[in-house]
Amino acid sequence: QVHLVESGGGLVQAGGSLRLSCAASGRTFSAYTMGWFRQSPGKEREFVGWITRTGGSTYYVDSVKGRFTISRDNAKNTVHLQMNSLRPEDTAVYYCEATGRLYGTATGSAYDYWGQGTQVTVSS
Repeated sequence: QVHLVESGGGLVQAGGSLRLSCAASGRTFSAYTMGWFRQSPGKEREFVGWITRTGGSTYYVDSVKGRFTISRDNAKNTVHLQMNSLRPEDTAVYYCEATGRLYGTATGSAYDYWGQGTQVTVSS
């Protein structure tokens, strides 16, 4: 079992930045590829990106490429989502998720654990 807790959300103006964190506890954090997803009201959960177990590879959805960066610190059991140049359409609840797969996937059902989410609101 892996317990995930997201933090760092808030209200920011368009063009601003936020850094989300996801703290993991339970099983060995470094054994999991970590993904970030987001969900806006009335919409399905959307894939944002993932990072492999060692942090050696990352992948992002096209809409956030060049603006968002995922990193992880296995010594501290945390994964981060640095979000720059934020847009109103980035407004959503952001979730971190964990999978035992070698590489991540954009399919939410492939992930075994997820947190409760943190709200990000970008004002225009």
